[in-house]
Amino acid sequence: MRWWAAKVRRFARYFIGRVSAGERADLTGWLTPAQLELLDGMHPADQRHGLDVVAALRGDGHSQPELLLAGLLHDCGKGRRLHVWHRVGWSLGERYGTSIETGLSRLPTFRSAFTTLRDHAARSAQLAAAAGCSAATVELIRNQAEPTDPVLGRALLLADQAN
Repeated sequence: MRWWAAKVRRFARYFIGRVSAGERADLTGWLTPAQLELLDGMHPADQRHGLDVVAALRGDGHSQPELLLAGLLHDCGKGRRLHVWHRVGWSLGERYGTSIETGLSRLPTFRSAFTTLRDHAARSAQLAAAAGCSAATVELIRNQAEPTDPVLGRALLLADQAN
């Protein structure tokens, strides 16, 4: 049930997730122009998700700038072209097996969308590096699904999964 509840929450967030003007103003004081541009290239739902991940990390007592920036930008490699049906299909494939991914990949746009979703951590890390993020931030993003840092990487994974 927890998996379904989390997925329904993310589904709704796809349509209503936004960054408020106040949150946006706070980000301009925290991010470099290149990092802000990277955030702007994300779907609004992924921007909201990143802010929620940062809030969860802070709520758990984390204040390391590298971790917080990784939490904010970890999905930037997804871009803006993924639609809700791509995300639903991907999640169902992760949950119920690759046959779902295989079947959906025959539909227009799904093969490229699934490639984007599969490779988004590496792509996000490349984009973060190009935007001037530290090596530590880049590595947290690159290894978000399988953390190599037992403390910060694990914290990012848990905050991502909870939001």
